[in-house]
Amino acid sequence: MKHTVTVLVFLAFAFGAAAQEKADKDIEKKGFSFGGFPIVAFDQDKGFQYGALANVYDFGKGGWYPNPRQQLYLEASAFTKGSQLYVLNYDNRFLIPGVRFSFAAQFSRDKALDFYGFNGYASWYDASLPTAYYRMGRMVPYGKIDFTGKITEHFFWKFGYHFKYFILNEFESENLQELPYGKTLFAWYKDLGFIEADEFNGGMTSAWRAGLSYDSRDAENAPTRGIWADAFMEWAPKWMGTNKPYGRYYAVMRQYFPLSGERLVFAYRANIQGFLGKPAFYVLPYESVLGPGYDRDGFGGYRTLRGLLRNRVQGQSLCYFNTELRWKFYHTTIFNQNVSFGANAFFDGGRVLKDYGDVSVDAAAWSGMVAQGRFPEQLTRGGKERFHLSAGGGLRFILNKNFIIAVDYGRAFDKQDNAKGSLYINTGYLF
Repeated sequence: MKHTVTVLVFLAFAFGAAAQEKADKDIEKKGFSFGGFPIVAFDQDKGFQYGALANVYDFGKGGWYPNPRQQLYLEASAFTKGSQLYVLNYDNRFLIPGVRFSFAAQFSRDKALDFYGFNGYASWYDASLPTAYYRMGRMVPYGKIDFTGKITEHFFWKFGYHFKYFILNEFESENLQELPYGKTLFAWYKDLGFIEADEFNGGMTSAWRAGLSYDSRDAENAPTRGIWADAFMEWAPKWMGTNKPYGRYYAVMRQYFPLSGERLVFAYRANIQGFLGKPAFYVLPYESVLGPGYDRDGFGGYRTLRGLLRNRVQGQSLCYFNTELRWKFYHTTIFNQNVSFGANAFFDGGRVLKDYGDVSVDAAAWSGMVAQGRFPEQLTRGGKERFHLSAGGGLRFILNKNFIIAVDYGRAFDKQDNAKGSLYINTGYLF
């Protein structure tokens, strides 16, 4: 983290020295803008990332900035802990008159996906165990198409179709004998019936999503004022191919307060979501997105609860919040490009509201098996669920209010959520 901060601070001074003009206000962008770079990044949960990404923004002949009239995002990357990610994300505001159209396709493969059990603190995390104990394998092709239409100036309807196909397997390692009784937690959950046998190898979800949105932000990707709120329902019936049908509700409130013009902004996000009917367990860790963008996985991790272990918070229903103080400490124009550098401090938290089944194991009933070395003691030590909290800070490089390089460091308050701090190098604001 120290070296990352040093590099970004050096870049800030370098840009300032080369700047043709220093300005507090942006120039209006027209035509195409490109942002892209080879990926050499780091995520505490996935390891070092390498690959490439590219953003293409089209601002037309004027009148669109800071929001592009269409944009394309491409990414191909891999992580040292065994993950691969391929993303195509396209967003268009003019192809269909009066309707915003967005499309996303993604393929992800995790050879060492984090799995810490269900219901938060009801599942005990033992940092002294080999990391392989908390791993599984997953491969997911995913696609979606969404439409957004205007009702009033800031009020919108949204409708879309989303598809995922899950291929799951146990974690593959030559050192499984080092695990408690030679099994991962994922395997124990199957043996104990916490994961049903017909879900263990994966399955398909095919769902409609529909909802409403209120959006008064001054800019979508780097807002400094306004409200952005969403509420929608998801329906994944069996006749559409879903292996285990379910319904889902989702509501989120985001608000941005300018404390000193655009230079200092306080922002928060409050989210509540849950399932109607019991879905397959592999659907739990996904954050649904209706509209531009694509679904993110992991309640715990960069996109949801920074500093927590990835997928630490999983349940039938849950809530979480993010609060962030954003300071843009330097702004200039370079070769007709709007360039800003910023810093942020954050405080995050979340918890399970309703358990996903009962994962408690009675210590007394299993004491004999534990004493004989035939059952892992960790499965009998679950506690009562409460808020999982974390805090931290980071730096931002912002190009034309759209392309953003983000560096964040977060630390959980409780060692049950992460015994170490987490460093993330990624793109975009969290919300």
